[in-house]
Amino acid sequence: MIPTQRTQRLIAFWVALGIGASVWGRFSALWFAGLALLVPALLTDALLIFRLKPITVTRKLPGRFAVGVAREIEVTLRNPNARALMLEFFEGLPETIESAQLPWRGEVPGGGFTEVRYEATPLTRGPFTFTRSHLRVESPLGLWQRRLRAGDSAGVKVYPNYEPVIRYTLLAMSNRESMMGIITKNRAGQSREFHQLREYMDGDVLSQVDWKATARSGHLISREYREQRDQTLIFMLDCGRRMRALDGALPQFDHCLNATLLLSYIALRQGDRIGVMGFGGTDRWLPPVKGQHSMSTVLNHLYDYRSSAASSDFSEAAERLMAVQRRRALVVLLTNLRSEDSAHLLPPLRLLRRRHLVVVASMREQNVTDRLHEPVVRFEDALFTAAGHGYFAERENFLANLRDHGVMTLDETAASLPAALANAYHDIKRRGAL
Repeated sequence: MIPTQRTQRLIAFWVALGIGASVWGRFSALWFAGLALLVPALLTDALLIFRLKPITVTRKLPGRFAVGVAREIEVTLRNPNARALMLEFFEGLPETIESAQLPWRGEVPGGGFTEVRYEATPLTRGPFTFTRSHLRVESPLGLWQRRLRAGDSAGVKVYPNYEPVIRYTLLAMSNRESMMGIITKNRAGQSREFHQLREYMDGDVLSQVDWKATARSGHLISREYREQRDQTLIFMLDCGRRMRALDGALPQFDHCLNATLLLSYIALRQGDRIGVMGFGGTDRWLPPVKGQHSMSTVLNHLYDYRSSAASSDFSEAAERLMAVQRRRALVVLLTNLRSEDSAHLLPPLRLLRRRHLVVVASMREQNVTDRLHEPVVRFEDALFTAAGHGYFAERENFLANLRDHGVMTLDETAASLPAALANAYHDIKRRGAL
């Protein structure tokens, strides 16, 4: 129990009267009168606040949180007492979830309730706990505040921001994937499998016409194809220290997760299987799953992945994948390549190439790219520009060396990586390379 500002002001006024009484005797009566009124009021108000029935707190949390996305939380404060109470409400937020609208201060009517709504923004992924709420309840006379705990603890899961997945879904429903940079191209015949027969439509190529069905029906019938299904896509996620650098508001690792979710949704929608292997800190394995309903399985597997300060062992990760995934698959390695990786990355990629089709998707630093486009004014700018061009030249030479060994490569910024991965996946499917 702590005194309120009203109590502090009253005590300050009473002390001022005491100082005045020590100088001018005529203030002595006022000082004693103030003491006679203040002490009983403080004691009575303290007794009243301890006799108050406790406030109850009910918290309504959203179904799921996403990193960087504000979600509204509703809290109901119920007052079982006959008179209204002033109070301050402090939510038991985890350290990684912030809100600019707390603490809340207001009145809860007697025998009634007040709903408090605020927006909370998660800063990192993973499992977190909302602890019990803190309350500061004012006494009936407003002289004391009593600290209370109310409500229950609640666990929440903060997922990666899968807004690109939702946006892709909406665009795909309107056949507007190109708005995300996902390009639709003509399909090569060898990458397709037969789906059904249908009537000929303007624009169908003659090789698509089924002449036997045409002869039987008396009008042109075309064969309709769909892309090959029941293939396997494996993500190898580098969870090591190289992925901890910030790119905008999020680490590069989180951007890789967002790209992984988008491509997972596309592949599951195409009828393919999705598997995930983490290495370099989060060493976990999700065996391939299939079906659009499996998207929740992928989400629940990835939401608490974290990058670590450990060094990534590509050789050990490749050997693990070869042991657990014996069926041929498209393996997408998501990392941030360095020129010094050439000595120890090429052997594990060769190992994977024995059985799988391998794509190395490397994330390029956006801030370095932006700096290279700034005008060179000082000598330090010239040094940075020269070093930056040298860095990217070494990087491109390394990627070219990987391509010479049959490894497909992508080198994209965080903003363009999701669409680039989706385009690469579609190209592989259409070429029948898998």
